[in-house]
Amino acid sequence: MKKEDKSIIIENIGNTLGEYACVYLVQTAGLNAEKTSALRRACFKEGIKMLCVKNTLLKKALEASEIDYSELYNLLHGETTLMLSNVGNAPAKLIKKFRDKNDTLPMLKGAYVEETIYVGEDQLDVLSNIKSKNELIADVIALLQSPAKNVISGLQSGANKLHGILETLSNK
Repeated sequence: MKKEDKSIIIENIGNTLGEYACVYLVQTAGLNAEKTSALRRACFKEGIKMLCVKNTLLKKALEASEIDYSELYNLLHGETTLMLSNVGNAPAKLIKKFRDKNDTLPMLKGAYVEETIYVGEDQLDVLSNIKSKNELIADVIALLQSPAKNVISGLQSGANKLHGILETLSNK
């Protein structure tokens, strides 16, 4: 491959990395064509971009990025598949769900999620339990609404009691 072609590919990988907040490095070597196609379809359905890239080109794209991915460099050996998403826990949940049907693959090498680096297969449970930004916002809104709902229900129950007392007195 010509040097110019490599620089274009590195630039394309870098641009793609810039579009997503979360980067997962996954090993999919060992999946047959049918399972790989099923994984690609599942990724597409969940809004996750899946790319198979050469490690040297990926490393150069990571080095050129403004984000410090240096802890992921030593994971770039063997076959590496990128899973890119804007939802932090989506790829981890997809990997776990896919594994229920397919042995031990894909295997997590490492991930960059919410400005934190996670290295190793043992981090998959941690990553799948991370709440996404939208889930955290929903939790905060629910917490903020809870006191207001309590006040409103208290006022409504008081009004019902008062109405019941007045009705009883009027019947007498």
